[in-house]
Amino acid sequence: MARSLSDIILKGIVRFPSTHSWRTTQVTSGSCYWQNFSTSVTGDLDTHEDFQPTNKLAGSGLSTLDVVERDVKENPIMIYMKGVPDAPRCGFSALAVRVLKEYGVPLSARNILEDPELKNGVKSFSNWPTFPQIFIKGEFIGGSDIILNMHQTGELKEKLEDVTGETNQEKAG
Repeated sequence: MARSLSDIILKGIVRFPSTHSWRTTQVTSGSCYWQNFSTSVTGDLDTHEDFQPTNKLAGSGLSTLDVVERDVKENPIMIYMKGVPDAPRCGFSALAVRVLKEYGVPLSARNILEDPELKNGVKSFSNWPTFPQIFIKGEFIGGSDIILNMHQTGELKEKLEDVTGETNQEKAG
């Protein structure tokens, strides 16, 4: 019985058409429902406009590079990340935020997942391919691995001293 059941299941899997990425079957009361999953929504007429990526810079008269340059100049600590500081959407962004929060410094951030044009503009501005990207006092520092290393060596504490006057570690000690 077990052998024949596994053969039936295996034959059923092999017979799935290769045009669908993933299929799941939900069986209720003898009825069978198919669900198809796809990671692509580009040009998908069934996707509601609320869930489409948006360009928040459109109509502002500023180029993406102008916005990035302004962000970096006006904010002592600027982080371009996946998600926001209170809800990072990747482990590297979460690590960078956690390290910077250790110093009690005010963070300014932009979520690059909201705007593909912004994501490409930041990459072009810094000439760095990955995220998060951290700028301190107008200088591009790097990503989470660099911030963590600077934290461990004490270099980050020195870099941030004049941003806050004194760090949380000095206040506690």
